Amino acid sequence: MFYFQRSLLPIFGTRQIPRFFGRIPSIQRSLNIPNVRSFQTSSILMRTLNQTLKKKSKDASKKDQQSLALEGGPFRRGVCTRVFTVKPKKPNSAVRKVARVRLSSGRYVTAYIPGIGHNAQEHAVVLVRGGRAQDCPGVQYHIIRGVYDMAGVVGRVSSRSKYGVKKPKTA
Repeated sequence: MFYFQRSLLPIFGTRQIPRFFGRIPSIQRSLNIPNVRSFQTSSILMRTLNQTLKKKSKDASKKDQQSLALEGGPFRRGVCTRVFTVKPKKPNSAVRKVARVRLSSGRYVTAYIPGIGHNAQEHAVVLVRGGRAQDCPGVQYHIIRGVYDMAGVVGRVSSRSKYGVKKPKTA
């Protein structure tokens, strides 16, 4: 400890060295400063210039926001510009119904039309929500059934709220 005190004499003079110097590990714990890692010799923030340019900073990185075209809202009204079908990725096989929609914000998105059968055609006004069709590349949005020009699924009994179907009248 004597060599430590002597090296600090120019800083503190002949006064007593502050007590916190002996408590560095406890200060590290209270400030959540990570300890030296056994598997890596450099500190966390030491990166080469190329690593800094290529990678996002770990401090500033946050999860990319989904459904960017909705601009922070839950839904967005849009007009269908084209209604067509796409084939899903492997191993699935089907004909998925999708529509190209021009949103009220001016952006164009490809939206999935859920349910069996639909009445969507060009110039139909629809309501779009976020949520991708997992097996269709590029389809990041869903059209909500039963709102504006998009009718609900005919003859649907279960999960009616997802497909815009009113409760059937009991006789």
